[in-house]
Amino acid sequence: MSAAPASVSVPARSAFVLAAPSSGSGKTTAAALLCLALRASGLSVQPFKLGPDYLDPTHLGRAAGRPARNLDSFLLPPERVEALFARAAGTADVSVVEGVMGLYDGLDPTSDEHSTAALARQLGLRVVLLLDAGGMARTAAAVAAGLRDFGAGVDLAGVILNRVGGEGHARLCEAALAEVGLPLLGFIPDDPALHLPERHLGLLAAEEAAWDEAAALQAARFLRLDALLAATRLPALAPAAPLQFPEPRARIAYAWDAAFSFYYPDALDELRLAGAELLPFSPLHDAGLPENVGGLLLGGGYPELYADQLSRNVSMRRAVRDFAAAGRPVIGECGGLMYLGQSLLDLEGAEHEMCGVIPARTRMQPRLSLGYREAAALHASPLAPAGAVLRGHEFHYSERLDPPSHPAYRWTTAAGEVVEEGRAQGKVLASYLHLHLGADPALARRLVEACC
Repeated sequence: MSAAPASVSVPARSAFVLAAPSSGSGKTTAAALLCLALRASGLSVQPFKLGPDYLDPTHLGRAAGRPARNLDSFLLPPERVEALFARAAGTADVSVVEGVMGLYDGLDPTSDEHSTAALARQLGLRVVLLLDAGGMARTAAAVAAGLRDFGAGVDLAGVILNRVGGEGHARLCEAALAEVGLPLLGFIPDDPALHLPERHLGLLAAEEAAWDEAAALQAARFLRLDALLAATRLPALAPAAPLQFPEPRARIAYAWDAAFSFYYPDALDELRLAGAELLPFSPLHDAGLPENVGGLLLGGGYPELYADQLSRNVSMRRAVRDFAAAGRPVIGECGGLMYLGQSLLDLEGAEHEMCGVIPARTRMQPRLSLGYREAAALHASPLAPAGAVLRGHEFHYSERLDPPSHPAYRWTTAAGEVVEEGRAQGKVLASYLHLHLGADPALARRLVEACC
């Protein structure tokens, strides 16, 4: 097989969805490798991730040199999925959309609603299938053809093979794929240096997991980038100008360090479009909050890994508590809820004092709570009025040790259990629910207005 050229030419914008038969096929590694190789070829690359994931996008963003955007068809209404895709894709030569789970896996085994296939159909994008070819040759064609033919309206552009033993192995698979009319768009060698390390919430963030870009580009030489781009052109995709933000009318500080980093880039952009100036601060390292801010945003992350350090930063905990006591808006999501509580118990049973803004003690436990939620707001908050129905996502290994008082949300599980969760009182909102402010610009406008 010939190596990829040092540079590629693209006559029109290109975009594609990278999908696989299942989770664990190497989609994130392959998507990051494609972003890196396309960028090294002189193209501007916009990465996207299907689903609510905060960690995979960091690897795509590092490889592409610009933030990856989340496209989640449950958290975002259809028109917002399309608008956010067009807004970012229109500023790049090529867009790489990493799918989630298997190609047809969504919320329901009898439907592909909210699946990678559904997103590809909605956006009119061709699918590039990533196949883990370890231990197979002719069977690769059977799997690829089965996935191509299973779902109506899924347009397969070709196949990239992952974890390939060498060029000879790739030629065997290519011959089989040719029999079913599917082109091979390259392969990725089976190289341990490309593997991305994991921990309890998923992959390590790109900032913590070094990737040898020289080794990655060496592996990328077997990708057929010209053929990939030619097969995934989107000549109808209109160019878009970079976002223009208005003059700020409110200053909002958001926690940003190793303990807190779970934010959707489009959600932060919605706040800026609504008139916010966003100021990062570190609950781990800073002695106090930025000056003259009107609100605090404490996103998710890994406070449990830094509980002792967060606890020892007494001046910051006091500053957050005093800010909330002064009646200013404070939003805590998941890890932010844990930090706003009274204490956090780690897996060893040690208890660490937190900010004490809300009457909540949390502890780490081995069971994962996860899933999409459609929640009704029980009380007014800086984000939404009472009665508003919001879509969010839970993903956490911690739990509250006390029943919630003045709960923020109520939802019903698939098993029929009614859950009341979080806390919304005054201008403090704390919840395990991750929201996407890009779903409805009114959410960002309401928060910015509260912070003025």
